[in-house]
Amino acid sequence: MTEEEIKNMQEEEQQEAEEQQENTAAEVSDNNEETEAPAEEEEEKDPLEAAKAEIEQLKTQILYKTAEFDNYRKRTLKEKAELILNGGEKAVSAILPIIDDMERAIENGAKTDDIAVVREGMELIYHKMMKALEGLGVKEIETQDADFNTDVHEAVAMVPGMGDDKKGKVIDCLQKGYQLNDKVIRHAKVAVGQ
Repeated sequence: MTEEEIKNMQEEEQQEAEEQQENTAAEVSDNNEETEAPAEEEEEKDPLEAAKAEIEQLKTQILYKTAEFDNYRKRTLKEKAELILNGGEKAVSAILPIIDDMERAIENGAKTDDIAVVREGMELIYHKMMKALEGLGVKEIETQDADFNTDVHEAVAMVPGMGDDKKGKVIDCLQKGYQLNDKVIRHAKVAVGQ
């Protein structure tokens, strides 16, 4: 073998070695890219999938909460309607026995000529009615010797010349006033000293 052939062989071997190194390097980089790419995809895919799953879960929760609120709204509207329709049931139930007593008094009043008996029956019914109203939270507004109070009294007349001790005081009650649980439902109509 000549020197040239030896050089050519060495160059070919060197080229083959370089090609092998390049191939090996390329395979290693391809492998690294393949292993890095799925890892990156997994990292990118996992947060994305987690976010999508969380969004679906939140959507489901919102649907449940919306349905629950809608049911609550319908239920409260129904209860409110029932209260409006049947709100006076307690009052009517308390008054019905008094109506029965009045009917009996009317029947018995036709059978007797004694006015005192009729008057006594009416007083009993009146007291029973006032007791029933008190049970419902209704009370009469005090007017006798009371100071005039615009919150509970309505002045329909001013009486002059009553003296300084009667000035600003209720002189006479023309129509009784009533409160329901401390709320005025009818003002007392009174005459006030001037």
